[in-house]
Amino acid sequence: MVFKSLVLLAALIISLTGSPGSGWASGKAPGLQNDVFFLYEPGFPASEAANFGKPSTMHVTADAAVLLDAGTGQVLYAKNPHQRRPIASTTKIMTALLAIECGELNKVVRVSPRAAGVEGSSIYLGAGERLTLEELVYGALMHSGNDACVAISEHIAPREDIFVQWMNRRAVMLGLKNTTFMNTNGLPHKDHLSTAYDLAVIAGRALQNPVFSKIVSTRNHVIKGPGGQRHLSNTNQMLWGYQGADGVKTGTTGAAGKCLVSSASRDGRRQIAVVLHSDDRYGDSRRLLDYGFACFKNEAVARKGEHFTYIKVRDGIESRVSAGCDRDVLVTVPVDGDKGMEKIVNKENEIAAPVMPGQVTGSLLVLVNGEPAAAAGLTVINGVDKLPAYRLLYRNVKKFFS
Repeated sequence: MVFKSLVLLAALIISLTGSPGSGWASGKAPGLQNDVFFLYEPGFPASEAANFGKPSTMHVTADAAVLLDAGTGQVLYAKNPHQRRPIASTTKIMTALLAIECGELNKVVRVSPRAAGVEGSSIYLGAGERLTLEELVYGALMHSGNDACVAISEHIAPREDIFVQWMNRRAVMLGLKNTTFMNTNGLPHKDHLSTAYDLAVIAGRALQNPVFSKIVSTRNHVIKGPGGQRHLSNTNQMLWGYQGADGVKTGTTGAAGKCLVSSASRDGRRQIAVVLHSDDRYGDSRRLLDYGFACFKNEAVARKGEHFTYIKVRDGIESRVSAGCDRDVLVTVPVDGDKGMEKIVNKENEIAAPVMPGQVTGSLLVLVNGEPAAAAGLTVINGVDKLPAYRLLYRNVKKFFS
């Protein structure tokens, strides 16, 4: 709780000291400051490693599409993955992620007249109405409420345009170069753009959050309303018709067309499919996910803390020490045919005693189809003490006379 408060306070100070006239209200891209979001990003393992291309037997109607393995970050299918496009309400993935990370879900939010009057899809909020932040996040993600998004932003930040700056900074933190948010809900704006690949990365990071993951996998939910109860039904039809479907968000505008960020989990694997401007977003998404589950599997290369290799030790009571990876190393490989996997180990030939547990001794890089797919540091598992002085002296004397 204290940490969240410090994060928000620092972000508020930095945002308010930005240049006047910048931001959403002026129609210009928000200025990006060196703000606190750089301090707490745990990272999401996404890359275009081992992009296996487009299978000739599968047709996707979407203008841009990506299939990503959420566990490894490897792209299994790509069609115009970095083409900047309007993204409609898939924007709300980032809005909800920041709300959950930076807000307190049980806090009561008072809806402003501005939030209540926002155009487009709505959960019909009334000015002055009071809901919890959690209820607003449900309304934004499940029923795509534009009004809920503005209410969220005005609760977390002083103004929506400041919240949008934080959204853009969050995208930068995730290593994304082709995403620019101009509002919290995806209403049309010529500069409000992202890509299929960027959306897959954002969704992958958001799905690591258990609260977000629970909400986007919920089919029906009830929140209070001024006249009683609001019954929300998730706009994502995949939740009713696809095995293992567990998210994420639909989006539709005239410019963006029909969009869908979807996820599904089977046998311990989660995949994320993104289709933008699709003629058949649910059919496209099913075909992508089917392809990923049928044609690929995840293979463990190494487990965190388990023995992987030996390092020679100089002047130690042991002549070598065991080293393991500092994280689990998992890669996605084709089910059939040559896996094309290569392990490249860079390690010190010899280290001097004493050797401490956790001491870094090298690195592991895994290539799949010749492209980097995973990496980890190599660290000492158990330490090794240095030989006592008398034993070192005896050994050196022995060497001298031998």
